[in-house]
Amino acid sequence: MSMKNTGQTGKSAQMVAPKQPSEKANAPSKMHRRSRSGCFTCRLRRKKCDEGKGQCKACKHLGLKCEYKRPGWWTNNDQRKQQKENIKNIIKRTKISEKTAAQMGADTPPGLSHSLPTSATYSATPHTRAPSPDSQYSPEYDFNQPPNDHFDIYGQAHILSPPYDGNPYQTYPPTPYEVDIKTERQMYVNDVPTRKDSSTSTFSTYEPPPVTSNMMPFHHDAWVDQGIFEDTDVFGADETLNFDFGYDAPLASQHTVRIDVDECDRHLLDHFIDEVLRLIFPILEVNRPGTAEADVILPALQSNRCYLHCCLSIAAIHLKSIQAVPNEQIDSDILRHRYATVAELCEALQRDTDHQQILEATLGMIFFQCSVGRPDDSLPDIPWHQHFQAGTSLVRKLQLPHAMELAHGPHPQPPFNMTLTSWIDILGATMLGRSPQFADTYREKHMDNSTSGLRELMGCDDKVMYMISEIACLDALKVSGSLDDIVLCHHIKSLGEHLDTTEQGRPDMVYPSAGTGGIRPQELSQNITAMFRLAARIYLCSLVPNAVVNGEPIAGMVARLAGVLQYIPTGYDRSLVWPLLIAGSMSTPGSPFRQVFNERLTCLGDQADFGSFGRMVRLLQEVWRQSDFAGEGRNVHWRDVMQQKGWDYLLI
Repeated sequence: MSMKNTGQTGKSAQMVAPKQPSEKANAPSKMHRRSRSGCFTCRLRRKKCDEGKGQCKACKHLGLKCEYKRPGWWTNNDQRKQQKENIKNIIKRTKISEKTAAQMGADTPPGLSHSLPTSATYSATPHTRAPSPDSQYSPEYDFNQPPNDHFDIYGQAHILSPPYDGNPYQTYPPTPYEVDIKTERQMYVNDVPTRKDSSTSTFSTYEPPPVTSNMMPFHHDAWVDQGIFEDTDVFGADETLNFDFGYDAPLASQHTVRIDVDECDRHLLDHFIDEVLRLIFPILEVNRPGTAEADVILPALQSNRCYLHCCLSIAAIHLKSIQAVPNEQIDSDILRHRYATVAELCEALQRDTDHQQILEATLGMIFFQCSVGRPDDSLPDIPWHQHFQAGTSLVRKLQLPHAMELAHGPHPQPPFNMTLTSWIDILGATMLGRSPQFADTYREKHMDNSTSGLRELMGCDDKVMYMISEIACLDALKVSGSLDDIVLCHHIKSLGEHLDTTEQGRPDMVYPSAGTGGIRPQELSQNITAMFRLAARIYLCSLVPNAVVNGEPIAGMVARLAGVLQYIPTGYDRSLVWPLLIAGSMSTPGSPFRQVFNERLTCLGDQADFGSFGRMVRLLQEVWRQSDFAGEGRNVHWRDVMQQKGWDYLLI
């Protein structure tokens, strides 16, 4: 069946690099957006550059070579890593020389001198490498072999009992010093500023910036180069991982990005950029502000027509969900672009070309749906797992699992599309009761103790996600009836012990919001990881034969998860759909989880009705209705409820 786009061809929308708006008027369809600039040395260090003539202030102060012309090492990953190490050594030598000179010229009387605390003064928490999970959790392993040690199937109270210490509601003092990094983006239409976006990320440090007599006083917007004052990591603790976007990402955001769109669809493109785009990758936006927009979404909108149709359909779905009255035109827009996306995908698959672009669009059709739409939307669509089946084939053609396994070391570059695929694969497998498609890859990554970029992208530590993959494999074997109860419980206990290792050296729980209103990325990820780890334990305990929701340890872990939820700002509830589903499905009417959960829904208001979060709320309400009616702690499984209702949800 052929599908045609009946819209009239109009002018193009345009996104451009950061520059002052000229007095010359552009065409009505052009928009401008600021992006990164500065010398290549500051770009490599991910520091703001004042673009001083000859040399910028940061390079001049640190004795670095300031290069505004693109150097040869910029496009070579190995040379770029070597350049980083060279810069670190130069900075250390410069700072040692400065300290030596300062000590020689100091005239402070003996006994009265004191030094500022350095990061070395505070002992870091020792990190213990987690034992690798056994390869016995692969689908090919014989799970019916007798366990090595005796396990009492009825002594379930001690299964997976986590070494919890401390009250989850206890508060802790904030870190001594906070550094706010403010990012601003300006959009222009016809060279007239139409919107200014500002986001602030706050990083904590034990060392205050030294103030000397020859330093100018700072005003409230002054830039402080934190790398000048820190000894341990010049590039920052939260900036050590880079994604491989499949092209030269830093250059992609420096040039004009033209997005050709039909005139009748211009309002959809504007709505996607203005309203939808900020909903898609909230955690990545905290870790690396502007990365998803400048390096992933806008370049794909420019070069990938299939991806563009996908985003326009997503924009129309969001428009429909926020409007109070039905609108036939919006329904028509949704279906028109939805069918256009599928038609473009089918045509590209037949050509067997442009695999990277097809994968981008396929992942967009799966993942972007998680941010928009209401649960009761009944327009025809293809189930997410059918899209994902085609996506996994493309992932293998592009050899992304192999590229992911090669991404290790202090500054890895995992493929962005593979990281997003992994998130969908691991949590999506729990929706279907199947093993993840790339479980072997995650197992290898866990054994190598290397990252896949999951924490930076979605907030949960990679090790915990690898363990969820292993639990999903065990769940699939239980669903298939491949295990007897004794062997099943043995492996549940073994996986619980592996989960224990992911808690070694974990810091105390602190609220991630700074006094200035910004978010500290490291603390936010720690709290989100704690949520997922507890949900993984609950998920694992639910596999115990005849497990009941009001017995230990499940009830205690559900209550503790409710306590951890208090440490996550309400604006990030959409990033917690899976752990809220797992914990909520095992909660009882008297559980503190339900009270805390209902309070969060009240705070979210209408936003609680959209995307995967709204679908999760709808599912939990039905699970609670059935389980509370059944009584006696009976567990009504949420997958059974989805099957009864015909809900094909991806709740991630």
